[in-house]
Amino acid sequence: MKYPMIAPGNWLGMVGGGQLGRMFCQSAQSLGYKVAVLEPAESCPAGDVADLHIRSAYDDAAGLAQLAARCQAVSTEFENVPAPSLDALARDVRVAPAGSAVAVAQDRIREKAFIAGAGVPLAPYAEIRTAADLDAASPELFPGILKAARLGYDGKGQARVADKDQARKAYADFGGVACVLEALMPLRAELSVVLARGFDGRCVVYPSAWNEHRDGILAVSTVPTQLDQQQAELQRSAAQAALAIAAGLDYHGVLCVEFFVLQDGRLLANEIAPRPHNSGHYTMDACITSQFEQQARVMAGLPLGSTDSLCPAIMLNILGDVWFDPASGARREPDWAGVLAVPGASLHLYGKAEARRGRKMGHINVVAPTLDAARRSAAAAAAALHIPFDRAA
Repeated sequence: MKYPMIAPGNWLGMVGGGQLGRMFCQSAQSLGYKVAVLEPAESCPAGDVADLHIRSAYDDAAGLAQLAARCQAVSTEFENVPAPSLDALARDVRVAPAGSAVAVAQDRIREKAFIAGAGVPLAPYAEIRTAADLDAASPELFPGILKAARLGYDGKGQARVADKDQARKAYADFGGVACVLEALMPLRAELSVVLARGFDGRCVVYPSAWNEHRDGILAVSTVPTQLDQQQAELQRSAAQAALAIAAGLDYHGVLCVEFFVLQDGRLLANEIAPRPHNSGHYTMDACITSQFEQQARVMAGLPLGSTDSLCPAIMLNILGDVWFDPASGARREPDWAGVLAVPGASLHLYGKAEARRGRKMGHINVVAPTLDAARRSAAAAAAALHIPFDRAA
């Protein structure tokens, strides 16, 4: 299906008021669009920069009707928006991605079944809907990770379990909700693929980000421009798998697929994010077209932009921890001047009113002519904020 172009000056809509919505607003506005954000919070990163903030619950019929009446196309910035809300919007307005695609990504049981059905390898797993399912789980799934099927993110709703006794306790701690039990695999690396797919089926894929997580939260993404043969093959395989998933979902918009690289070189899909992704933030400073501009282009029926990376890049997440002195724990202002004194460093803060430990508050993109130079600059920026960073990684 190909929709007519929505010209700049018209309205695009966003369901969700977080930082991904904020960066979408800024990119869409730079193209000349006005943006309405639907978000129940009185103050939020996206609502604070949008042209209109509709303060409404995500499933409120009146709020959704107001958004559809104002906008010609609507997207979402996180997967926990009720899929029926997107279906309701789609009766009156262009929606990307569709509620059907989001519904798959917001339920780990459905997601894993879909990925397997698309022919993409996964870690061994079992569906856990009752305590009896845990009792019947294969010993090969231990040690493993128990993950709540819904509403988990950034390590929340997940627990490492060495055996069935630990799994039973974690399952009870989660309130007996549906889960997946996934075998822990011998990991060598983690990478992610961000792509955009238009309503005409055309796709573009960004260079893969190689990711480091700490406590279940993405900490560092590294995007080289020169790959060795093995890295290049892994990137090609991951891109092909992500494209197969996007086609199977009949997906429209920006999509991220996260992958594990095992010690033996095998590639396994981890999960789908039906939106721009933290690991794609490097595109804001290192690529011709950012993932957020790409999101607006898909919605508006514009040609997809180039995903070429102009130089090596490293993205560092900024958590609320940097507002607290590492020695005394006292609250203080981070050394932003020290960050911005670093060659090639760009600072992106999300406008969140309260800094809390573990809360994503912003990110730093570092670009340089070579990956070694980017690592040196990233190490200097990280040191200014007392963020751990291994320059050799």
